Amino acid sequence: MPSPDASPSPRLAAVLDRVDRNLDGSLARLCEFLRIPSVSTDPSHAGEVRRAGRWASDQLASLGFTSTLVETAGHPFVVAHHPGPGRGPRILYYGHYDVQPADPLALWRSGAFEPVIEEGPLGRRVVARGACDDKGQVMTFIEAFRAWTEVHGAPPVPVTVMLEGEEESGSPSLEPFLAAHREKLAASICIVSDTGMWDAETPAITTMLRGLVYDEVILRGPSHDLHSGMYGGTLANPINALVEVLGALHDRDGRVAIPGFYEGIVDPPKEVLTAWRSLPFDEREFLGSAGVSIPHGEPGRTTMERMWSRPTCDVNGIWGGYAGKGAKTVIACEAGAKFSCRLVAGMDPERIRRLLRGFIEDRLPPGITAEFHPHGVSPAIAVPVDGPLMQAARRGLRLAYGRDAAMIGTGGSIPAVGAIRRHLGIDSILAGFGLDDDRVHSPNEKFEVCCLHGGTRAHAAMLEEFAKV
Repeated sequence: MPSPDASPSPRLAAVLDRVDRNLDGSLARLCEFLRIPSVSTDPSHAGEVRRAGRWASDQLASLGFTSTLVETAGHPFVVAHHPGPGRGPRILYYGHYDVQPADPLALWRSGAFEPVIEEGPLGRRVVARGACDDKGQVMTFIEAFRAWTEVHGAPPVPVTVMLEGEEESGSPSLEPFLAAHREKLAASICIVSDTGMWDAETPAITTMLRGLVYDEVILRGPSHDLHSGMYGGTLANPINALVEVLGALHDRDGRVAIPGFYEGIVDPPKEVLTAWRSLPFDEREFLGSAGVSIPHGEPGRTTMERMWSRPTCDVNGIWGGYAGKGAKTVIACEAGAKFSCRLVAGMDPERIRRLLRGFIEDRLPPGITAEFHPHGVSPAIAVPVDGPLMQAARRGLRLAYGRDAAMIGTGGSIPAVGAIRRHLGIDSILAGFGLDDDRVHSPNEKFEVCCLHGGTRAHAAMLEEFAKV
């Protein structure tokens, strides 16, 4: 509950009371949303992705928004507008309604798209793909709009909502969409709920995002699979070549071994590093939530620095040859891998992509060729921490949680934040409500009901504070 020096106004108190009483209905609507398998990267799910977009659009329309599905070369965007009271700063809300694939299915305790309510240490939680990333978080602001509309007839400021259906597949339509709809999306600030809290009782505003280079490589050798007894030792094996190259990406200490990779990096100011060290971070607990106990990474850097302000290069998937039961002695004609580099301030994504591809090509044996497929890039982002709307957001979070928001970094990437800045000329406030153990992108992804509840209250309170600016 809010502290005595952060009491809501009577107008807001009525909205927060409605949020509290609506909680079970909010949870039921979230479960309905989660039952739609909107996997954007899989063409066979295209109809379900559209159905999820339509579901979200209909929810907003039922709250008085003018809401439409806007077509793109890929999956559609949801764009919705509400005039609010006809005055005040217009607030743009961004999120995504698509989700990651559910694989590996065998590791789910229940169906990935059959949401289950479980009891956990923090109370109830909903388990399903997309529960936290990003359907649960999208519902926090939709449910805040619902409470304002039910109590006062409208949100207290003009609102625009933009939800994309390709965030989990590289956002290929985002830049063209923003360029084509710049005027319709004009706003004073963008609110993004696709990040995390410091802990279940402490809200957070993320001020630093790492950038991303995501690539796929396919190595090809012989024209078809070969008998390893007849051909082994006579020609280059694509799988052998692939694992040799990938094994050379890091040195024994965990540093990326690509020449020039670390050039130009800008470290955070000392005051920022000092503020991070003052946060009550428990490395043992953080690693334990991932099922490990021993840290690994760049020497001389804390775990928090490695997460928020240092770059990475990770293999995300690898394939080739026979992986079924029993034996099949073949030399595969091709092998492939997907890998991502997380970038920090001072790193140019296209330069890093060139370095990475060159590193691979320079190490291929004769007879092996490489084919590359890009899956998106985005630069690192630093969000300004001053300004009246940022201060309003911080006041709203304090009203909802009774304590100041932690100002944090994150290891993840949200390409939309940079694209919104480039095309719309506005910054973003990243106030999310996920937790470190939500198993985002993993089997048994979950979202705590207390985070759905607290996030909805926080968005309701931030709306009130934005109206004062």
